[in-house]
Amino acid sequence: MTEPLLEVDNITLRFGGVTAINEVGFDVMPGELFSIIGPNGAGKTSIFNTISQVYRPQEGDIKFEGESILGRRPDDIAELGISRTFQNIELFPQMTVVDNLLTGRHIRMKSSWLAGAIWMGAAKREEMENRRKVEDIIDLLEIQAWRKHPVALLPYGFQKRVELGRALAMEPKLLLLDEPVAGMNLEETEDMARFILDIKSELNIPMIMVEHDMGLVMDIADRVMVLDFGQRIALGTPDEVQANPDVIAAYLGSEFA
Repeated sequence: MTEPLLEVDNITLRFGGVTAINEVGFDVMPGELFSIIGPNGAGKTSIFNTISQVYRPQEGDIKFEGESILGRRPDDIAELGISRTFQNIELFPQMTVVDNLLTGRHIRMKSSWLAGAIWMGAAKREEMENRRKVEDIIDLLEIQAWRKHPVALLPYGFQKRVELGRALAMEPKLLLLDEPVAGMNLEETEDMARFILDIKSELNIPMIMVEHDMGLVMDIADRVMVLDFGQRIALGTPDEVQANPDVIAAYLGSEFA
């Protein structure tokens, strides 16, 4: 039987007297598109921040490839192969698309700054290889026309693609998508859904997606976990989750359950 890539074992996260996550557990299998949904303030982004070790839960454990990652620095988590996008775009606005994507290659670069400055031999070969990988991502996300433009000049939907591309440039083993279609119109949402499915099928990268767009989640996710006030209230396939009375109550009110 295939082992989970990520195991979140009953984690609890508190901020003073406020419990943001209360004994939440789940796992993510290789190749899976796992989605986390819930009302505002349910604890979805806090889950991401615990996986990235920006926050450290007071209870429970998180294992990646069978090893606990609790207590590791966020940059260590990135080196292990967990990359993420952000709900609010976190790009370098005056840098070009190519240069923004190259920042995602930083953790994979081995040459010293001095070798990079001289730009000969192994350092030159390494940079050329990194640029080739970036161009592959540009082709995958269909942003060739914008590659030399500062990202500040790009339409919002394309900026979201660049942020996705930067996360892909890190060569992740697990990709965390924090509201990838937030603020997008219908056409941009459909494009992003297509790219997410391409990443799943062509690159075989497992993903955890936090998203408010229920149509998107129910169309493309393999499994869905529902949070409400920091607690897990449902976990299953999209069809199972949509039929769960606790989920209906959390979204629509108890009179609809």
